[in-house]
Amino acid sequence: MLVAGPNKDRIQELKAQLAREFDIKDLGPSDKILGMQILLIQKIWLSQKSYFNKILRRFNLEDCKPISTPLPINFKLSSSMCPCNEVERKEMSRLPYASAVGNLMFPMICTRPDIAQVVGAVSRYMANPVNEIGAL
Repeated sequence: MLVAGPNKDRIQELKAQLAREFDIKDLGPSDKILGMQILLIQKIWLSQKSYFNKILRRFNLEDCKPISTPLPINFKLSSSMCPCNEVERKEMSRLPYASAVGNLMFPMICTRPDIAQVVGAVSRYMANPVNEIGAL
């Protein structure tokens, strides 16, 4: 259990109250929770930078070019981009497309709602991945 708040006295009071009811162990200040880095800079910030780096390494995308928006507004995906024949389907089946999309859902929910649009767009093609998105 992580206890956070602006008033240290209230936090100590809560910990004491919990200790009266439960067997607890105070581990002191935390810098990580559920794999997210906790940054205290006037506010509490959660970062999943290490998680994203791990995903990039897993799919050999460490050298990809970052962009400021996850998906350009004028970028359109359609079923016409999906593999049309058996050779194209076989080639796309080698790519861990569903796994890559699934790995993005955790940060989308926790710390990065800004990627929800692109995750939603590419997840529509999980059964028959679009080959123009880029080889994962």
